[in-house]
Amino acid sequence: MPKSLRALLWALTLACSATQADSSAEYALASAHPQATEVGAQILEAGGNAFDAAIAVSASLGVVEPYSSGLGGGGFFLLYDAQRDHVTMLDARERAPLAAHHDMYLDTVGNVDRDRALNGPLAAGIPGLAAAWEHLAEHYGRLPLAKTLEPAYRQAKQGIPVDNRLKQFIQHRRETLQRYPASTVFLAESTLNQPDHADTLGQLMTEGAGAFYEGALADVLISGVREAGGIWTHEDLQSYRIIERDPIEIHWGGAHIISTPLPSATGIILAQVLQMLGEDWLQEPDSIAHAHRLIEALRRAYLDRAQYLGDPDHQDIPVDRLTSMEYAKERMADFNLERASDTMVPGAAAPKDGHTTHFSILDAHGNWVSATLSINGLFGSAFVVPNTGILLNNEMDDFSAKPGALNLYGLIGSEANAIAPGKRMLSSMGPTAVYANGRMALLGSPGGSRITTTVLTGILQFMQGADAQTMVSTPRLHHQAVPNVVFAEPEALTPSKISGLEALNHMIETANPWSNMQVVVRDSHNRLQAASDPRGIGRGHVGTLQR
Repeated sequence: MPKSLRALLWALTLACSATQADSSAEYALASAHPQATEVGAQILEAGGNAFDAAIAVSASLGVVEPYSSGLGGGGFFLLYDAQRDHVTMLDARERAPLAAHHDMYLDTVGNVDRDRALNGPLAAGIPGLAAAWEHLAEHYGRLPLAKTLEPAYRQAKQGIPVDNRLKQFIQHRRETLQRYPASTVFLAESTLNQPDHADTLGQLMTEGAGAFYEGALADVLISGVREAGGIWTHEDLQSYRIIERDPIEIHWGGAHIISTPLPSATGIILAQVLQMLGEDWLQEPDSIAHAHRLIEALRRAYLDRAQYLGDPDHQDIPVDRLTSMEYAKERMADFNLERASDTMVPGAAAPKDGHTTHFSILDAHGNWVSATLSINGLFGSAFVVPNTGILLNNEMDDFSAKPGALNLYGLIGSEANAIAPGKRMLSSMGPTAVYANGRMALLGSPGGSRITTTVLTGILQFMQGADAQTMVSTPRLHHQAVPNVVFAEPEALTPSKISGLEALNHMIETANPWSNMQVVVRDSHNRLQAASDPRGIGRGHVGTLQR
């Protein structure tokens, strides 16, 4: 579609949406924690817009859900500015330190040392979240950081209850958290107080992101990281930049889908899978053949992920070709209706659930944000920089530390995603927006390598008329080529469908529920819905502004 025509369609569709939303004065948001949702609502009702609320919600999540995201990590903010009729993605992904190198996690015999790649400051990329907050405030928001960060500051200062979910995750990472003195702050029994984190937020409230990347706080970060064996430098922090990127746009089955471009793989995989399914797939009866085609499309897309995808600023990646219908037809040319393909890889293991977070926000003026943020694994690297309260990510494991070697999520990679100084590691985070049949949905989820298939399931459900609650509740299946196993939540596949797929040589494994989707929907009558995944503890909220 010509760019001018696409822009015209955006203007017609979204200008109408903005007018309708403004007339109702309603807003909707959903996040992975009730306290963060409450904070977002407070900011919107205090005169902030969706972008101000996004700052406040993400800061709060870093306090109340410290195992999933925070100042020591990064992520992607997909957003729409209704006044400027502008859609973009803020790339706040972490970067490899400038002292990083191709083989930095290999041991003396050439194998990946997973402890070094996952635990401690050597596992941490340069965080982007503080820069994202300032970018949002300066270019999109209405309120100063002193206002939007205040709720999170208060939560960190006053403490939060250690609920059963937090207690379970602390126990899971207890041994590693105990390695680092400052990390023992998370070993609280009943109330988690984070005074150093509060002080850091206070500095950002008064000094902005410059405190993190250039000021006295930056000095503390660098010395704390290096004293514990990390390789960060002042140049790493000073040279970090937010990048605004054009989203991946997909037109399929009458829907307009907007999702993340590289360095996230999700937008490309969604485009590939949907085109390999064909636009009539939704009209076909739900059958064994129907599921077989989906699984085989996923297999091919994930293999392409491993071979081709990485940081687009470091190498040429054939995005246009990978997302073309011509290529989709080529990839499915060997599709066998009677038999599953074979992608056996020795040592392949089941993917682990990613401890990332997502929130979706639609304000009363038609602005929206769909954001997925992460520190990668559970409690990231488990390393808190002393005197800062900042828990660092372990996103360096998202690089391909060695071609063909499995990372935390069982994904393989190639030289396209090899470690290099200043490079952004490939991600699965996939904040997404969908317009179809006069409705709109904002969605996304944690889940590691299963983020993409979780988002895909949500899209397909939405296009078949599902409401927000159905989208977050529907059982999911996942296939990432390696291992050669279809993972299915209970009730995702009927017993007869499992038997039929196994007869085609698919290996099916019923797995514990995964992911934690957060959805906002505006229906064709301008009614708003917000839903939080029942697998988590989050909350959706629809509110009305008092005029």
